[in-house]
Amino acid sequence: MAKELHVVMLPWSAFGHMMPFFQLSIALAKFGVRVSFVTTPRNVERLPKVPSSLASLIALIGLPLPHLQNGDLPRGAEASTDVPFHKIPQLKMAYDLLQDPFQKFVAHQSPDWIIIDFMSHWAIDIAQELQIPVMYFSAFSAATTSFVGPPEYLTGEARMKVRPSMESLMSPPPWVNFPSSVAKKKHEAFQMFKFFFGSNGTPFSDVERLARVMKNSRAIALRTCCEFEGPYLDLLQQLHGKPVIPTGFLPPDMHERTQLNDQPWKDTFKWLDDQKPRSVVFIGFGSECKLSKEQIHEIAHGLELSDLPFIWALREPEWAKDETEFLPPGFAARTRGKGIVTLGWAPQLEILSHESIGGSLFHAGWGSMIEILGFGHSLALLPMIADQGLNARLLVEKGLAVEIERAEDGSFSRDGIAKALKIAMVLEEGEPLRVRAKQAAPIFRDMKLQHEHYIGQLVQFLKSRQTK
Repeated sequence: MAKELHVVMLPWSAFGHMMPFFQLSIALAKFGVRVSFVTTPRNVERLPKVPSSLASLIALIGLPLPHLQNGDLPRGAEASTDVPFHKIPQLKMAYDLLQDPFQKFVAHQSPDWIIIDFMSHWAIDIAQELQIPVMYFSAFSAATTSFVGPPEYLTGEARMKVRPSMESLMSPPPWVNFPSSVAKKKHEAFQMFKFFFGSNGTPFSDVERLARVMKNSRAIALRTCCEFEGPYLDLLQQLHGKPVIPTGFLPPDMHERTQLNDQPWKDTFKWLDDQKPRSVVFIGFGSECKLSKEQIHEIAHGLELSDLPFIWALREPEWAKDETEFLPPGFAARTRGKGIVTLGWAPQLEILSHESIGGSLFHAGWGSMIEILGFGHSLALLPMIADQGLNARLLVEKGLAVEIERAEDGSFSRDGIAKALKIAMVLEEGEPLRVRAKQAAPIFRDMKLQHEHYIGQLVQFLKSRQTK
């Protein structure tokens, strides 16, 4: 009888990373793979519930986040969403201190594989010491991973030849051997050059971590599929000279929807029921994007100017004293009956699947893109952080989205918001975009392709290289 395959997952403590790792864990467990998902206790509490049918195969392991000697993290902060941007280095330092408890856990478990994130460079030493193969699972698109480049171009003299300046990030790198518009804009290039290639406040920069993880992994897995990013996946295979394995998009199962019993959400869905099919735009920027007062107000004014019905899932901003400061004066009164603003958590899948939703204004995060395109909605993009700008260029390149116009400093206007929304939702010039979005949906929702084919291939790869 074949030995049960056991995989340990180690994501970075950000929900944009933990959720893809969690979804991959679910997908592997459906193939009978035993998974130990390692994070911290509070993050375990905030993850979705493991389906009861898979509970015997998935263990959520909460290793206590070590305290920093300077006590420089807010109490209870265990994920990037819990801390302001300038405190992320402290979170990284605390995360790095998980090395010892993780080593003890892995030594006791003796798994067949360790699947890690780019931040977990120290897991390489543990794996090598215990002779356990490592796979790097990228939560990013193949286009983004290609843009970043192979390990030899990420550090040292080679990096300085191809990435000597911020400006060098504003065009596709020389190793992209086909037409591509995936590159950074000026304000994004500044951020990437400073915080990815530069110091991140810890002994190891982000780019040094990534280079070490990619170089020492047996294989690289990515949350994408050949039908959507074929050329970029082929390029990654050439660049890295090791197996590059698409996992599929890991789309959420529609039967996992939440039962909405509270009255405000019942009222919201009653309002949605009364709208015309595909007429409403959904606005959501997730938990990681912390919008400023000026940004929220410009989005609000842009929604008004577009004259489109909308539902906006707005995260309560830390800078606001109360609800009166969230939105421009009089906005609620002027848009009453035309749109709804909800604060805090929102049942995004349930909203997106409603027949009245026709498009979305969002940050171009990879996970959100997968959910939204799965319903064939048109896309208006306002990228904010990390890989989102590169995702936006990819989606525009594919004719699936319109990106909001911005100044060199990254600022945007209400007119730009309204213009992009109208193109995405109603104007004739946006019709090809809407058609292509509908045509793309079957790829994202084809569970046989996304689960049986891609996860099946991944499981076969993992089994073929079992070392014990």
